[in-house]
Amino acid sequence: MKNVYIYCEGQTEESFINEILYPYFLNCGIVVRPIICITKRTVNMKYKGGVSNYAKIKKELSRICKQHSNEYVTTMFDYYAMPDNTPDINYDDPDIYKRIKHIEYAIDTDINQQNCNFHFMLHEFEGILFSSPKSFALIADTNVVESIQKIRDSYPTPEHINNSPETAPSKRIQSLISNYAKIKDGTLLSKDMGIDIIMDQCPHFREWIQGIISWNK
Repeated sequence: MKNVYIYCEGQTEESFINEILYPYFLNCGIVVRPIICITKRTVNMKYKGGVSNYAKIKKELSRICKQHSNEYVTTMFDYYAMPDNTPDINYDDPDIYKRIKHIEYAIDTDINQQNCNFHFMLHEFEGILFSSPKSFALIADTNVVESIQKIRDSYPTPEHINNSPETAPSKRIQSLISNYAKIKDGTLLSKDMGIDIIMDQCPHFREWIQGIISWNK
């Protein structure tokens, strides 16, 4: 078995890794292990979740890479709302995939650890939930499902759903489903649609999954 450590933003990503990615990768002879971002350390406590400063991410990720120097380390961070001091975060290219690869490469260069592969969710975790709008029937009525489908149909892929404070994927879902529970419902929807559909609909996500499988074969 090969270990892969996924440094992630919070409990939503941790649940997705444990419930969806873990069984998928286990069939490939890989054990994925989530590590939630530690935003603050004190003598008696660690504070987990959220991103406020890239320097904290760099310090923690560098530590993880060194601690597991012979194993693969990657990430699940939302591109949306990353700190302003993230390397090349303001790099602009009309092609979202070229843009995101450029920024990920800039971060990998800054971390400077050979086993590090920084990965962004486009534009945030909730974007992948638009891969199968019909899955929303589990938690919402027909009108909401139709609204989700209309949003999905307006973009080339779920990863293109934009990242402004008002129209980010999570804000769209919350505006339609007032009682949406980020961790529980995000995991439920992901399980229902399945990783194969997500990979089919989301090229950047698919490339990330394939990269983990092909690492160090």
